[in-house]
Amino acid sequence: MGLEFAFWIMAVVMVGAAFAVLYLRNVFHAALALVLCFIAVAGIYVTLSADFLAAVQILVYVGAISVLIILGVMMTREVQKGNPVNKMRLPAAIVAVVLLGILVYVVTSTPWGISTQDPLTPTTMPLATKLFSENGFILPVEIGAVLLLAAILGAIVIIREKKK
Repeated sequence: MGLEFAFWIMAVVMVGAAFAVLYLRNVFHAALALVLCFIAVAGIYVTLSADFLAAVQILVYVGAISVLIILGVMMTREVQKGNPVNKMRLPAAIVAVVLLGILVYVVTSTPWGISTQDPLTPTTMPLATKLFSENGFILPVEIGAVLLLAAILGAIVIIREKKK
């Protein structure tokens, strides 16, 4: 009962944060709402006993993607002006409603079977061994990290030069 209650609380927080991302006029506040949405998704993973996915969600989305988005928002000059009014609001709403209808139809018409077998216990050891062994992919991962750092530092230098 406790996990089910926590799941629904996280689901409500996630949907609320997603609507906040859509409707907040301040871009920085919308980015913070996106961080809250990512954290709620990680909480849902925890309630579903997918601890590895929750850790990856926190590390990748909350830790990396959100920081990059917030850094990009903070580097823009006109953050306080918010998003401009878009003329495509009505067509986008129509497409969203059609897609929602398709999703609801697919979810309600699919025969969702419940398995009687216990789930397999996944292990991440083969993945970690493959990634971080001496014959693995540690060098490309490190090169990617250095390239991302160089791109962020380059963006900071370009912005600093334009402000002068």
